[in-house]
Amino acid sequence: MKATINFSASNLIVEGNVPHESVIKEAEKEGVTAKPMGAKENDEPRPFVQAHKDFVITGLSVLLFLAGLIFGFTGYETLKISFYALSIIIGGYKTARRALYGLKKLNFDMNVLMTIAVVGAVAIGEWVEGALVVIFFSLSNTLSVYTLEKARNSIKALMGLTPREANIIRNGEEIHLAVEEIQIDDVMVIKPGEKIAMDGVVVKGRSSVNQAAITGESMPVEKEVGHEVFAGTINQQGSIQVQVTKRVEDTTLSKIIHLVQEAQGKRAKSQEYIDKFASIYTPVVIALAVLLTIIPPLFFGGIWGDWIYRGLALLIAACPCALVISSPVSIISAIGNSAKNGVLIKGGVFLEEAGAIEAIAFDKTGTLTLGRPEVTDIVAVNGTSENEFLAISAALEKYSEHPLAAAIVRKAERDKITLPKAEDFSAITGKGAIGKINGTVYYIGNSRLFNELGTDVHVVQEDIKRLQEEGKTAMILGTEYKVLGIIAVADKVREISKEAILRLKSAGIERTIMLTGDNQVTAKAIAEKIGVDEFRAELLPEDKVKAVKELQKKYGKIAMVGDGINDAPALATSNLGIAMGVAGTDAALETADIALMADDLTKLPFTVRLSRATLRNIKQNIWFSNGINFITLILIIPGFASLLFVVLADVLAAVFVVLNAMRLLKINPMKKS
Repeated sequence: MKATINFSASNLIVEGNVPHESVIKEAEKEGVTAKPMGAKENDEPRPFVQAHKDFVITGLSVLLFLAGLIFGFTGYETLKISFYALSIIIGGYKTARRALYGLKKLNFDMNVLMTIAVVGAVAIGEWVEGALVVIFFSLSNTLSVYTLEKARNSIKALMGLTPREANIIRNGEEIHLAVEEIQIDDVMVIKPGEKIAMDGVVVKGRSSVNQAAITGESMPVEKEVGHEVFAGTINQQGSIQVQVTKRVEDTTLSKIIHLVQEAQGKRAKSQEYIDKFASIYTPVVIALAVLLTIIPPLFFGGIWGDWIYRGLALLIAACPCALVISSPVSIISAIGNSAKNGVLIKGGVFLEEAGAIEAIAFDKTGTLTLGRPEVTDIVAVNGTSENEFLAISAALEKYSEHPLAAAIVRKAERDKITLPKAEDFSAITGKGAIGKINGTVYYIGNSRLFNELGTDVHVVQEDIKRLQEEGKTAMILGTEYKVLGIIAVADKVREISKEAILRLKSAGIERTIMLTGDNQVTAKAIAEKIGVDEFRAELLPEDKVKAVKELQKKYGKIAMVGDGINDAPALATSNLGIAMGVAGTDAALETADIALMADDLTKLPFTVRLSRATLRNIKQNIWFSNGINFITLILIIPGFASLLFVVLADVLAAVFVVLNAMRLLKINPMKKS
């Protein structure tokens, strides 16, 4: 049997040959809900129900305490103590039960310390303070559950996005089915205003779809036949039919929910430090409490009752409640906010890493540019006509998968050019391609390729220089003996690229670098247009990895941004791999440290700001909680701090930490700095 607990996602997964009924029964004893994997979620958000129950229990404890106070004023001593005792039992039952479990495992957590303190207070006759300790600790726990769930709400909202049912066409009839019954290749009918239940491809109709839940895009996206749509998004005006491409458990939304839940459970470095600190700090303070209780009465004539009281206060102060939650609650809030805005951060460690990044390297094609280049110029020479030139170029490039090749083929198709048959095609990595047409071997590629062939290219040298200065990629077509001309292709720069670079500067990123396979002149023109600080040109895929390593030596921590899995080696080499525009791309979702779901680079500065705000938030929480603890400990020794004061200080610290962390939910991706 295997059990995996995820505190931050508020769940426990039990796997193995264990009967469902026994697991559910044991869970119910603990006051939580269990269900078999794959069962439908309950409509009612359980943790909020639990918080409401805890409020009722705390309220009842308060009422019994007030009744004790009233009978105390009227002189009914027995009734007074009875009501105080009931207040302590009802309000402290759950804490005492958890303490018992902790003691069995020699785990001296805050429940154990609070229980010992309350029992000790009762033993020395401090009924009022014992009851108040229970009430305030119970209230603190209830508030923590309630506010932590607010931070987790972004994931619960995602879970509620997908409809439970959909209209499906089968055998020519439209039927209503639960999403679990829908199969791949079924066709859904989605009417205006309806949510899309499954991932699929539009096969009929046209509409606009609000896909903010997946990509974070604020504006609806036009969809027509052949376009992909995602579960959880909302159809706007038109009626469309969608062919299902993924089962309900495999949809992009399901993967997002799963990844974010995992991310909330992954421990950040700060959290590991805090847990290690608390594991040493708590037993040390317990030992100090024992020494504080026994040394003054034994050796300095102190009164046992006074020093036992101070020892109990020190035990309560020893609870690092606020310190322990200071990191996870901030990380939960930040990851929830980022997921809501179309940015998937794969764990606290990556969230912290983003805040420490000094420089960001960008792949050019598909990241800073649209990734769909188009032919801009054709210069035919040595007696070759423009149509003949385009026909030979497209015939060669028809077999290539390179984006520049696709642009040439599209140009030939638009111009209705008849292509000859190319044979023996072969790509030449980083240089171009070779193929045979009508018995003649042709080459198409960059100047480096023709220089190696020894072909004279001076006839097109001036044109190449001019086109490159305009930011275009010029490719030469020719044989081993002569040049037939050049064809220029340009990839349009994204309109938001320049704005994103400016916002990154405002967010505190010191250097931005563009990495590209383009030649120096073209790369320089594009770099100047976008506004990056520097660029590296004429890079083969393996050169980008080398470039990232060099940038790490020069600037320290480096993030690498690419458009999915094509830049995987460089993304993996960097300190932080960021894939953009990966909605629906399973491999990119799984491999990137951070995934920008839409083709929106402005989400990158938002991510940096959110990460740095999270790091500041965690530091504030740690300093505040430690400061409160330190002040309390100093006041306890001379007897200036009562049990009530200590509990109030502990509650104050915990509430501050949670509320401070929740500010991260309010960080706006549209803010420019």
